[in-house]
Amino acid sequence: MAEAIIEARAVEKYYPQPDGNRIEVIAPTDLSVSPGKIVALLGPSGSGKSTLLRMLTGLSKPSSGHVLWHGKTMDGQIPNVSIVFQSFALFPWLTVLDNVEAPLIARGVGAIERHKRALKMIDTVGLDGFETAYPKELSGGMKQRVGFARALVVEPEVLFMDEPFSALDVLTAENLRSELLELWLSKKMPTTAIFIVTHNIEEAVSLADRVIVLGRNPARIRSDFEIDIPQYRDRKSPRFLAYVDYIYKTLTRPQEEAAVPGKAAQLSGDGQARTRTKFQMLPHARPGGIAGFMELLTDRGGRDDLYKLADELAMDVDDLLPIVEASAMLGFAVLREGDVEITPEGRKFGEADIQAQKAIFREAALKNVAILRLMENTLHAKRDHAIGEEFFRDILDEHFSADEVERQFETALNWGRYAEIFDYDSEAGRLFHREDADVLPAASEA
Repeated sequence: MAEAIIEARAVEKYYPQPDGNRIEVIAPTDLSVSPGKIVALLGPSGSGKSTLLRMLTGLSKPSSGHVLWHGKTMDGQIPNVSIVFQSFALFPWLTVLDNVEAPLIARGVGAIERHKRALKMIDTVGLDGFETAYPKELSGGMKQRVGFARALVVEPEVLFMDEPFSALDVLTAENLRSELLELWLSKKMPTTAIFIVTHNIEEAVSLADRVIVLGRNPARIRSDFEIDIPQYRDRKSPRFLAYVDYIYKTLTRPQEEAAVPGKAAQLSGDGQARTRTKFQMLPHARPGGIAGFMELLTDRGGRDDLYKLADELAMDVDDLLPIVEASAMLGFAVLREGDVEITPEGRKFGEADIQAQKAIFREAALKNVAILRLMENTLHAKRDHAIGEEFFRDILDEHFSADEVERQFETALNWGRYAEIFDYDSEAGRLFHREDADVLPAASEA
């Protein structure tokens, strides 16, 4: 496990009273924030969520216990963190650009450098063209974008957010959550961890890798668990709803104990540990070549010797093999001891017209090819049905070498576009569902 960036050890917060007693707000609590994670802190109103956030950021000192920054006590250190507040907290007399530059001025960054960094971050959050606007000219969603830009421009190691979407209408809040997640997953955010305080259960389950649930009077951790669902998450899926239900019960029925859904979900039906998804190496064959091969096999009675076929076509077997392997992967053919034999589905594919072939190819690809299933499921789960290609490159990078990642992505792209599983905007580098995607720029929000 990676070393914690911030670690709270037995931190407690209480307020002494004139009669000698004290009001305990937060009971002694241990908590850590590690790199590469989005951590959500959930709790009922008045449970001490914001107080705990302020102690973790150094804005408030614990009454007892210690907060460590990279293993050293916070005393005398200024942690590299930023906070996005619920209330926007913009300077009304400053333009968007001036508001974003403000924390850089406080850090003594030179005019040229801070101007350049501010413009880049404004563009990143989708406010390009609004640099000279004042807060009164902006909608609530756009004001919060300015808040995100201002927090991120200092390149914080940890981005803290204190209920950043609660002051927005439902649609605007959902838009910003989706955009925040995409910036995080595409690694366009100059931060290594996010800590978000929220009272919205679905928000926590949709965004966070790890959820901490607080009880109150005084605040103490009732549950701390990982969300075992890959991004992007379908809010209607049984596993998503199971996490929502678990958190709701934990918050509303503190006297009851419930099992974390993720721990059960990690086991298969026979009780064995679930293994990580393994993506097959796609043979580098084009759909047109596969279709032609099926037509050829159909004409030759459905079966032929692979070496004899290659010789008659004046091809090396090594050149023909990727097409054969792709056909076998899709369930269109079977290779037995040097002979290749067409399957009923392959014959159906070879004899169909172009549109029918696409439909058959789509069904076979989604049934047999893991990366294409992931692409289709991800686009379906995304609110705007669109996502940057780097998301899938990063996933493939966990399974293949750098050179092979490019070949695998190109092949998956060819197969997916042919089967109309998704479309692809090469200039923007984004995949999307042709009929459902909303590919308008983020700054179009009024």
